Amino acid sequence: MKTVALYDTSIASLNMGDEIINTSIAANWPQLFEGNYILRMPTHTPLFYTWQNWYSGKNSTYSSVDYKIICGTNLLYTDMLRPKPSWNIYLWNTSIVKGAVLLGVGRGKNSEKVSWYTRRLYSKVLNKDLVHSVRDAKTAEILDDLGLKVANTGCPTLWGLTGDHCKGIPSTKANRAVFTLTCYHPDVERDRSMIDAIRKNYSDAYFWPQTLKDLEYLEELVSLDGINLVPPNLSAFDRLLLEGDIDYIGNRLHGGIYALQHRCRAVIIGIDYRASGMNESFSIPFLPREQISELPEMINASWGTTITGLDFDLIEKWKSQFLF
Repeated sequence: MKTVALYDTSIASLNMGDEIINTSIAANWPQLFEGNYILRMPTHTPLFYTWQNWYSGKNSTYSSVDYKIICGTNLLYTDMLRPKPSWNIYLWNTSIVKGAVLLGVGRGKNSEKVSWYTRRLYSKVLNKDLVHSVRDAKTAEILDDLGLKVANTGCPTLWGLTGDHCKGIPSTKANRAVFTLTCYHPDVERDRSMIDAIRKNYSDAYFWPQTLKDLEYLEELVSLDGINLVPPNLSAFDRLLLEGDIDYIGNRLHGGIYALQHRCRAVIIGIDYRASGMNESFSIPFLPREQISELPEMINASWGTTITGLDFDLIEKWKSQFLF
């Protein structure tokens, strides 16, 4: 039995996409959880006050675990000297997380280059002996530039989307559709066009708010008449998808991938570099929001879902470096 500090990005997260990522890790890497002692640690909030790192006790246990694994999402910003980093670490509070290994992590871009401070921070905390798993080519470039070992395994949300799985995803539209919005990246005209296309082409429309303010944004866009609201939790979204005869359309990347996991047809509306980067690497079913006028045609066309670029042998090789 090994002791593993699992840095769980869904703890204190405002985005249920982080919960989708961590649920997917559990589903696609059961060996991690079957015989090991798992310590779940947060990333969004600081681990301890700086002065608490001066004391032993629990902190020494956290520091001396067998493995420290950072779970998914866009944690590696190009400039980590920011007020509320998704990975809430600074140069002076890294002792517990030192030697961490990345699992399906992506990058957020908030500067043209990786800053000097950020390079020093990553060099201090990221493991130099084990191979890091990242979710796209752009993130791999950052780690490669730092001289770290890296494998582009894709996001763990994709690991179950094998060829056989994708063959079970319908090629034609369902009678119902569930959609999502992104409150912090609005485009009123195009998002209204998306909702209008859904209302015109499906008998029933459902809305799932993936984050806290998404429902407020929907209410700013359109009347809620005829839109079924799904409770804002992953269990409710899961139940709806399991009912079948439903498509996913929306600009939430992991909401769309979660639908694919349930063998539901999905159209992921790309609104930033995250979805476009995943599409470039793995050919997810994708439509840029700038081309939203093409959505009705895409809804009514017949097309198959094929995720390309996933190296399943590489994923298994990456897992095998951990001696459980």
